[in-house]
Parts: sequence; C-alpha cells; structure tokens
Amino acid sequence: MGYVRGIVIHGSRFVGRRGPAPADSAQLAVVGRRLLPCRSRASRRLTPAFSLVAGAFALLWAGAADATSTRESPYDLFDQFGRVLAWVENEYVDPVERERLVEGALEGMVAELDPHSAYLAPEDYAIFRSDTEGQFGGIGVEVDFSSEWVTVIAPIEGSPAARAGIRSGDRILAIDHASVRGKSPVDLVKRMRGAPGSSVLLTVRRDGMEKLLYFTLTREIIDVKSVASKLLTGNVGYLRIKAFQQGTHTELLEHVAALRRAASGNVRGWLLDLRNNPGGLVDEATAVADELLPGGVVFTTRRRGAVVEEVRAQPGGALHRGALVVLVNEFTASSAEIVAGALKDNGRSRLVGARTFGKGSVQTIVDLPGGAGLRLTTLRYYTPRGRAIQAQGLEPDVPVASPGGEFGVMRERNLEGHLPEEFGAPVVAPPPESDPSALREPLGKTSLGTEVPTDPRLGKDVALATAYRMIVGE
Repeated sequence: MGYVRGIVIHGSRFVGRRGPAPADSAQLAVVGRRLLPCRSRASRRLTPAFSLVAGAFALLWAGAADATSTRESPYDLFDQFGRVLAWVENEYVDPVERERLVEGALEGMVAELDPHSAYLAPEDYAIFRSDTEGQFGGIGVEVDFSSEWVTVIAPIEGSPAARAGIRSGDRILAIDHASVRGKSPVDLVKRMRGAPGSSVLLTVRRDGMEKLLYFTLTREIIDVKSVASKLLTGNVGYLRIKAFQQGTHTELLEHVAALRRAASGNVRGWLLDLRNNPGGLVDEATAVADELLPGGVVFTTRRRGAVVEEVRAQPGGALHRGALVVLVNEFTASSAEIVAGALKDNGRSRLVGARTFGKGSVQTIVDLPGGAGLRLTTLRYYTPRGRAIQAQGLEPDVPVASPGGEFGVMRERNLEGHLPEEFGAPVVAPPPESDPSALREPLGKTSLGTEVPTDPRLGKDVALATAYRMIVGE
C-alpha cells in the first residue's frame, strides 16, 4: 500500500424520480434530456406466453434504440446511466435502494482501473483510515490470511486477545459461529473489528489440543505500534517495521535511541526487517529512508509517461552510517519497496530474502462527502536508478527462499488487471508459480517468527541468521 494524502472533494447528489412505474402508459419517465416510455399496467396483465413475447420485444426494441443512438456528447453516458437506474428502480423484481445501486456503480467504475484503486463506502473507509492511523476498535491480534484459516501471528501486548490467552500459532476457525473459510481478508477484518465495548466470539484450534477453544472477547481501542526492536548479541540493532502508518518515523527514532542506550552508544550494525510489510503512507516511508541515507535520490514518480517528482534524501540522518542489511520477502510491498529500493540502489545496504511483491504504484486518498473515500492510483514510482518496481519487484542480493519456495506465491504481476511496469506496456498476468521445480532453496528456508532470538544463528529464521552473519563479518 503506497498512499499519499489527498484533498477533500465535495460533489452533488444524483436526484431522480423514485417509486413505482406510472400507471398510465401515456406517462413518461424523464431521464436526462430524453424521454423513456414506461410500460402500462395492461402490459403486466398479459398471459405467460404473451409476457415472454412482450419481454423479447422489449429487449429487441431497447437494443435497436441503442444501436441508432450516437454518442457525440460526453454527457450521453450519463444519460445512459440515468436510464438504467430508472429501469432498475421501477422494474426490478424486488424494491432496491438507490444508495445501494449508485454506490455499486461507483465501486464498479473505479474497480475497472486496477486492483488498488477503489471507491470506499463509509464503513470500508473507516476501516481503511484506522489501518493507516494505527488505531481502531478491535481485539488486538496480528493475523495471517495466507491459508484457509486465520492464523495468529501474535497478540498485541495488553490487548483483549493477549489477556484472554490467545497465542501465536492459534488458528481461528470461526468468528461469531461463522466459518472463516472462503471469506476475504477485508470481510474477516470487519467481523473482528467493531465498536469498543461490543463482544465477539472466536472459535480457535490450538496445536496439541483435541478440543476446540472458545474465546469471548470485548473489543476496545487498539493502538498498534508499527516498529519493534531488539539488541542482538554483539550489539547488533534489530529493527522491524510492520507497516508505514502515522508516526512510524517518530517510533523508529525512539527505538534507535533506546538501542543505542542499551549498547552504550556502540551499535555494531543494523538489521532492518521489512518482511511482511505491506507498505502504507509514502511520506512516512520517505522520512525513514531519509534517516538511513547520507543523501541521494530516494525515488522518482511518473504519471502517463512523464516524470512528476524526484525525491531526495538530506544529509545527516540518524542511521546514515554503520553496517546495514535489509530483510525482504514476497510480502514486502509498495512503500516498503520504496525504502528497500532506495537503500539498494544507493549502495547503502544489501537485500536478503525473496523477491518482493512488486507494487510500484501510489494511491492518492480523497475524502468524499458522507464519510466515503476514494483510493485512486495516481503515480508509478521508480528506484534511484530508474528501475520500475511495478509488476517487477526487487531482486535480493542474497536470495533466501521463503517456506514453500515460489510455489503458489501471488505477487502484483499475478493480479488480474494490474498496471504494467511502464505506461503503454502490455499487461500479462501469469498464474502463480506452480512448477515444483521452482522450489529453490539457495541458502535454506526462512521462517518469520514472532520471537527474535538474541543470537539469530541459534534460531530457525535462516534469512535473519544470514543477515546477522553479514553484519558481524562471518
């Protein structure tokens, strides 16, 4: 997710006639600047056989009318929209709400653009804003949606989930008695979040236990921290950025200061873990890159083939000196790829892990009236050397395969309707890697764990151990 804050746009509501069709066949429904004949009550009293014929005739008549029309004005499409809206409102088998129809049309219009552009209804926009702000009403659990069940990565310290005893590795099978299988991550997040003080029932399976576990949790405001850190053996500083949200830059500086105090000012090197980081706010990611670089280009942006902006780092960052290794994987995306690409192209760091997701586009966030929002792709971004990230991703300098290798991995280029890497380039969406021969393990498999061992060489996380050895010179 690469987002930039947009402006507030105020629009006008579409106003048209509502209610049943006119009783008199001579009446007409006014749609735009045209007149639409309405069927009479008599036509609705036809016998079944004649109804079918009448229906066929209506379809043929509608098609003929469309075929003879000319679209000389851009407003003709709005006329068409109004005509369809009137037919659906007046003739659909069951009554439908206009708000549902218009919001569905808006969602469909924007969804046609690319997988990351979206019109967000008020409820969806509220969830989106809480993600980027790091505060929401929920149960306080970090989860993984990659399997058919919802797997707990870790409960947030002090949260309802942590207090109830939910553990890392627990699998959530149902939420309020509704199975999680076949549900989208967005839908599952909606089910787990809610108003503070409301309750939710989780059905959980835990390894080593025959019976299912049931947890009734009371939602509360959850304050999510985006940065975690630890001082490793040999005074190596470990920094993990989970996402780029409001305050990430400030959090990072606080953790850096704490690690330096713990090491008595003698930090040997830094491990920056961007694995499973989906991106987030571009300005926060840029501020983090600025701390890590002594200067130079962070990224450039282009729109419709033309360069729009070149973003440069300023000298004097808090982490611009000292050994640095960055960990990435197939879930490192968007703003996280901006940071990783800047560090790689400027020669500040080497990348360890798997090729990144490949989301090289930026979405502008626009507030709309009524609490709705628009997430619109407005830019492609490029690394300092002009390499496209979109649909390509970043290749690590030291490859370490994730568990399962490349088998079944979904990246940006596998998404239907994704943007090509360059303006005007053909769009090809290959299926996820399904050839078992692609299960490459150059240096072993990595396992992103919730607990980072003080000495990574003694843990199961091969990528982390590899990066640590690079820092200490082994």
